Amino acid sequence: MMSPTRGKHSAKRGRATKRSRNRQQSQNAAPSYYIHHTDKDMLLLISSNHDLDETVCVRKRCRVGTSMDKGAVTTDFGWGSIIPVEILHRVFRFLVDSEGAVPVLCRLSQVCSLWRQVASSLDLWRRVTVSRCWVLPGAKDKPKIQKRVTETMEALIQQRLPQVSDFSLHQWKSSVSFVLQNLSQSCPLLTSLTLSHCSQVTVEDLLSIGRCCPQIQNLNLQNSKVQLNAVYRFLEMFGARLRRLFLSYSVQMNTIMAGIASGWCPELRLLEVDLPLESVIMDLQLPIEGLQASCPSLEVLRLLNVSWQARPVPRTSTGASGFPELQELCLATSRYSSVNDNVCQRLLKDSSKLRVLDLRGCYKISPKGLSELPCTDVEHLFLGLYCSTMVSSSMVSGSHLLTRKWGHSLQELDLTSQGYTEEDLAQALHNLTGGSGAGNDTLRSLNLSGTRATPHAVRDVLSCQALTHLDLSSCRNIPRGLKRVYRGREDLELCLADLTKKLQEAEEQ
Repeated sequence: MMSPTRGKHSAKRGRATKRSRNRQQSQNAAPSYYIHHTDKDMLLLISSNHDLDETVCVRKRCRVGTSMDKGAVTTDFGWGSIIPVEILHRVFRFLVDSEGAVPVLCRLSQVCSLWRQVASSLDLWRRVTVSRCWVLPGAKDKPKIQKRVTETMEALIQQRLPQVSDFSLHQWKSSVSFVLQNLSQSCPLLTSLTLSHCSQVTVEDLLSIGRCCPQIQNLNLQNSKVQLNAVYRFLEMFGARLRRLFLSYSVQMNTIMAGIASGWCPELRLLEVDLPLESVIMDLQLPIEGLQASCPSLEVLRLLNVSWQARPVPRTSTGASGFPELQELCLATSRYSSVNDNVCQRLLKDSSKLRVLDLRGCYKISPKGLSELPCTDVEHLFLGLYCSTMVSSSMVSGSHLLTRKWGHSLQELDLTSQGYTEEDLAQALHNLTGGSGAGNDTLRSLNLSGTRATPHAVRDVLSCQALTHLDLSSCRNIPRGLKRVYRGREDLELCLADLTKKLQEAEEQ
């Protein structure tokens, strides 16, 4: 018979053993946002989001100088090793093209030795996005962690990225210079560089990329803290190579724009300047004619949330003929906008290929002015007023001029909070149906939120069979219960049925 004391000690030992076993299991179990790896192969946090956060920051394996190809892998289950290498490479290529090299290749390389071999192919590491782990605001890495991060980034760049063409760095608050210097030394084929929400980007960092990466064409520095003259110096020396340029507004922006207008970037196809919502309002002086003369191949121009004014027309002719290749113009803003019909005409005087016109918040532009533009096939037109200080309270007309000019090509139309009269809106929507009530086969999205659209006019436009999105929220003339957003043809058919029923009831009364 077991003594009470012995039984008590046995119970304690059992509980202790159970706690120890549970603790060991919890330590061995990797969180969902980690890659499970061997003890010698440590990988940092991988975010699960796409693009901005589909990234990995790899720690150094075992010790400095250890090859990334010599780590242990999980057990080979047999079926993975019988797949032909060529087929496996094509499958990996498909995944990489759709998701990026990271974290896809990092995970695939842990399956077996064959998969690791294929995943190590340098031609698969062409598009790579790297971001730091989520940390508390203001928190800094410990020196030991920082050392591991830099060592692993150095190994990653040297052993995996010699053929990288598209590299993105996100949320790095330190060691940015270290990464860029290693990129410039090991990645001569780099064509696209994105630094988003990064800090401590210096002049020498960008210049080293320009000197060592002769194929660089795309540069994105939005929302990053860049040294004062870094962008200016880079564009002055290497701007002739650029095709796409993304910048956030800074105190140097007027100087940068003047430089671009003087001929720094003659091959530019896309130019985007944004201003974060929380930033102080700053005025940009846009040299329209200078940009037209210096960037004749520009296809996309976006000034997002930027308060800007057009410089006066120069007295001496610049030889500018507008932007003949322009396909998209976006001037959307939630701030004060000085853009009027005259400025719009100067920007688009020769842009017959324009397909996207986004003028949200530009309340000084009239429908008559838009109808006189040379572009005849606009597909996406956004004229909504989303800021309460810009919402039109006066009744105006002219929307029918827009749908008469572009009704044959419009795929999206946004008239949010525009003060068009009921009769004018009815005529505009009637134009979208082709005048026959049969609808057209182009219109896919229509936003009438906050407008005076009538039930009869809305019922007519519902005959457009391609329509899949309709916003009737806050429409004062629409019956209660129908003021909402409709998505998909099935939802729109229900809207048509309910609207018809409401109209019949109103007529009977």
